[in-house]
Amino acid sequence: MTTKKMAIIATKGTLDMAYPPFILASTAAALGYDVQVFFTFYGLQLLRKDLSNVMISPLANPAMPMPVPMPVMVQMLPGMESMATMMMKQKLKKHGVATLEELRDLCLEADVKFVACQMTVDLFEFDKSEFIDNVEYGGAATFMNFAGETDICLFV
Repeated sequence: MTTKKMAIIATKGTLDMAYPPFILASTAAALGYDVQVFFTFYGLQLLRKDLSNVMISPLANPAMPMPVPMPVMVQMLPGMESMATMMMKQKLKKHGVATLEELRDLCLEADVKFVACQMTVDLFEFDKSEFIDNVEYGGAATFMNFAGETDICLFV
């Protein structure tokens, strides 16, 4: 029997968009899939050693449930991003959802392969020391080599 494969492209580095690639990757790995996540552009933020600065923005996020409806002008005010991030983290904790660090560690323990886009690392002049260990660096061709053989390929 051949092992199923899943590839995920993570392109966003906000709190709300950080959960899907880690949840999907860890779940697929638990189900026996060979999983690889390709982090590119703003998704590279999710490979930083420190994830405490990962924020969520209520601005231009109309599907975000808020306790009270907020006009766009209010969402633009200073401090709203921090407030929305704090509220989301409280909600996640209240409902027992793992932190980003816990999910990321779970992926690594389950042998999910993390590939950082070398072009994006160079473009934004990141230092590899900013990222966690166990990250491979490669370009689109590296990812395509794996993705071309997958059963499931997701763009998150």
